[in-house]
Amino acid sequence: MDFFERQDQARRNTKLLVVYFVLGVATLIVAVYAAALGIFTGLSSHHRTGYGEEVQLVLWNPQLFLVAAVGTLAVIVLGSGFKTLELAQGGSTVATMLGGRLVAPTTTDPDERKLRNVVEEMAIAAGVPVPQVYLLPGEQGINAFAAGHSTSDAVVAVTAGAVRMLTRDELQGVIGHEFSHILNGDMRLNLRLMGIIFGILCLTVIGRVLLYTRSRSDKDKNPLPLLGLALIVIGWIGMAFGRLIQAAVSRQREFLADASSVQFTRNPAGLAGALKKIGGLDLGSKLQAAHAEEASHMFFGNGMGESFFHLMDTHPPLAERIRAIDPAFDGSFPPVSIAAEERAAPRVAPAQRSPLPFPFPGMPRGQGGLAGLAPPIIAAQTVMASTGNPTPAHLRYAEGLRVSIPASLQTAAQEGLGASTVIYALLLSDDETVRRKQLEELASATSPAVCQETLRVLPDVQAVATHAKLPLVDLALPGLRQLSPAQFQQFRAAVQKLVESDGEIDLFEYVIQKVVLRHLEPYFTQARKPATQYYALKPLAPDCAILLSALAHLGQDEPGKIQFAFQQGAQSLSYAARVELQLLPETECELAQVDEALNRLCQAVPQIKKNVLNACAQTVAADGVIQEMEAELLRAIADTLDCPIPPFIPSQRE
Repeated sequence: MDFFERQDQARRNTKLLVVYFVLGVATLIVAVYAAALGIFTGLSSHHRTGYGEEVQLVLWNPQLFLVAAVGTLAVIVLGSGFKTLELAQGGSTVATMLGGRLVAPTTTDPDERKLRNVVEEMAIAAGVPVPQVYLLPGEQGINAFAAGHSTSDAVVAVTAGAVRMLTRDELQGVIGHEFSHILNGDMRLNLRLMGIIFGILCLTVIGRVLLYTRSRSDKDKNPLPLLGLALIVIGWIGMAFGRLIQAAVSRQREFLADASSVQFTRNPAGLAGALKKIGGLDLGSKLQAAHAEEASHMFFGNGMGESFFHLMDTHPPLAERIRAIDPAFDGSFPPVSIAAEERAAPRVAPAQRSPLPFPFPGMPRGQGGLAGLAPPIIAAQTVMASTGNPTPAHLRYAEGLRVSIPASLQTAAQEGLGASTVIYALLLSDDETVRRKQLEELASATSPAVCQETLRVLPDVQAVATHAKLPLVDLALPGLRQLSPAQFQQFRAAVQKLVESDGEIDLFEYVIQKVVLRHLEPYFTQARKPATQYYALKPLAPDCAILLSALAHLGQDEPGKIQFAFQQGAQSLSYAARVELQLLPETECELAQVDEALNRLCQAVPQIKKNVLNACAQTVAADGVIQEMEAELLRAIADTLDCPIPPFIPSQRE
């Protein structure tokens, strides 16, 4: 199953979740109606029998059913809507709700630095922005989760117990598991499930309110406390139903995430070791946070303990998960204690970790450092195969790349203003005249001090090879999130001026700008990702023509070669869309048109995005190879379409 199929499966799971939700709501409406019918019929019977009237039980009362249905729907829908709006900001809301604390990029704590290093390497290897990293300091069990609507607002949160007791390899296995959820599109589904569970929980809250309502006089028989008690019971039943939904949606995905983590790290012992420590620890993977049950389907391990006959467990049994990756496991869990683990694995400062000068087997000596980490040309057929499928080679590449970036750049990228100067330096032209004009524009948009800092980091940025620019952007994003809203607005305006200052906007500069702002705007403006609107390729044919025409003009100079490059990509899309795509002149595929085209293509279903990216790769590779700049341009375009492509590495040479 490739990345696009996994994304489609996530969409199908979302539809299945809607079906479960509708069935659950219908069941609760019937239960509320039955309870109300019994309570009000009983009270009516009490009053009438006092006058000697015979009371007949009527099972169908349209008016009462309407009240029960509208009331139940209102409580559940309003509750779910409230929680969904609360979660609109992304994964940071979930992490904060569970008591998480943001781990600053500048942290010097050895455990926190180890955690950030592992997350940064995973992000570079997967080709996604570095997510925000949270620590759950009050949780001594071993657990973790990833949450967010997309890679733009994703967070990875880890308990203090996991950071302290897991080795680096074990922690890497856990983080690889969470990155699988990020890449497979599970996070958005998880947040929607949280909204549904909260809506059902609101019935219990309303029931508790009604339980304590009093009559105006002792003679009146107030039915509301009885109704409140019934709602509490129904709410418990609803919560049990919600747990069943969580289990149905979550359980199989945990096996997939475990397998993906092993495939990613090529180290089954790391993930198996983490699971074994959960089994041997008294606390296991339990979380103590008050809202843990709402998010139990998100966790790496079972955060709520085992249920009766495992019917409502959100995770498979530990032994089954371990045997799936370690068939020799005998089922025993050696006892684990926090004190023993800390004595066995003393805290080591991150500076003592050795860099990887030769990250790839068979790489000739003398090719270390940034310049030697990427191939000069890329095989076209590897582009789609690697989308959303990072490998151990990508992880080794990321480890080598991270430690090879100059320390001055890593330090600058860790805080807001420094990270902004790194982005400014990436956008400065190599032409001295153009660069002088850009610096003037930058000074007018920011301050002379910012210009001086940008010039200070410029030599190090210029030493970064083309293939390292997107990873450098991804590493700078956590620092950029530390900007204030006013500083972000200033940063956005400055970036726009730098890109447009020479009057001829470079496509690579444009996509760098697009990637940066696309991942920051949801954080600063709470802008939501546009909903899927296109399920067929035909309405998007004009946008495909614009994008492929721009790429054809970019890579070729002669009219015949431009036409040939365009046809290489357009042929398959024309067949799929049943519309002949036509090459456009440069004046009709400028960056304004490209920007609008990408915005619409981003709203397509995954399989359409797959076809479009494949066509882009065929257009760029029309001359037989994909050069380094073209490869990074493809990765940036894929990023704008929410289709992360890992870095291209030497094993992908033709």
